[in-house]
Amino acid sequence: MNHELLLLTPEDVRSLLSIDDCIVAVENAFRLYGEGKAAAPAVLSVHVATGGFHVKAGVLDLERSYFAAKVNGNFPENGSRFGLPTIQGVIVLCDAEQGTPLAVMDSRDISSLRTAAASAVAAKYLARPDSLTLTVCGCGTQGRIQVQALSRVCHLGAVFTYDQDEGRAVRLAQELTKELGIPVTPVRNLDTAVQQSDLCVTCTPSRQPLLGPADVKPGTFIAAVGADSPDKQELHPVLMAKSKIVVDVLQQCAVMGDLHHALEASSVTCGDVYAELGEVVARKKPGRQSDEEIIIFDSTGMALQDVAAAALVFENAERQRAGIRLNFAA
Repeated sequence: MNHELLLLTPEDVRSLLSIDDCIVAVENAFRLYGEGKAAAPAVLSVHVATGGFHVKAGVLDLERSYFAAKVNGNFPENGSRFGLPTIQGVIVLCDAEQGTPLAVMDSRDISSLRTAAASAVAAKYLARPDSLTLTVCGCGTQGRIQVQALSRVCHLGAVFTYDQDEGRAVRLAQELTKELGIPVTPVRNLDTAVQQSDLCVTCTPSRQPLLGPADVKPGTFIAAVGADSPDKQELHPVLMAKSKIVVDVLQQCAVMGDLHHALEASSVTCGDVYAELGEVVARKKPGRQSDEEIIIFDSTGMALQDVAAAALVFENAERQRAGIRLNFAA
């Protein structure tokens, strides 16, 4: 018996997955999880001196039953040391009924798109409907895609860009001004920008809080994206304590997200977490309940997002006969 394994390069993935389609797929993944139609995903982290590896795996029943496992290396110093991306890795997609490997694909664009898509889904349910102004903290690849994704669900009128590297904030502001056709302004003071914003995304490798309770006005929606390992932190525990907390996966956020640091500081308990995002998307719990709530989405990256996005890439590749097909003899 011969079996074809599909190999998809970064260029293939980019041509097969749009941010709009990814948002739809990720929202569906959260809904299925919230409805109890998908098992909790698994995660394994292995840390080394200059970075770490994350293995995230899960199963979704879509057009067919899919299993996906993503192996990502996350090395923040790669750019300055080696001229390499911070994140590198692959996703292995399998048929979950037969165990048959279906595809191996580059994970970088999928990781970026599905992360931003989750922020967009969260903003759809948790941000104020009249939210107009966004601050993005961290102006690398993820920062750019976060703004693009949020522009799909919010009627943005202005954006502030902040980065410790001021040049990156300036460059991103110039590029997004042309792309979005709205004022995008680089800023030197993060707290001042956030005070003027309705939405904020933090997507940095920070290991200490960037925002505290005095920096955020009532009604703000915050997507905290950067804390995807136990040593990373972007939000002060006191800010977490005064906010409504929604997580992607409670068990995961308790050990590696900003929730993890708030728990360690005894500022909150797991019982203080309002909901997992899937519960809100599945309408089991209401989202925003007042214009005054500060709502934090603690986003550590749920493997079901990867399954949904990888399945979409694979199905598009099959329809378009894209990628390289390798024959495996049984």
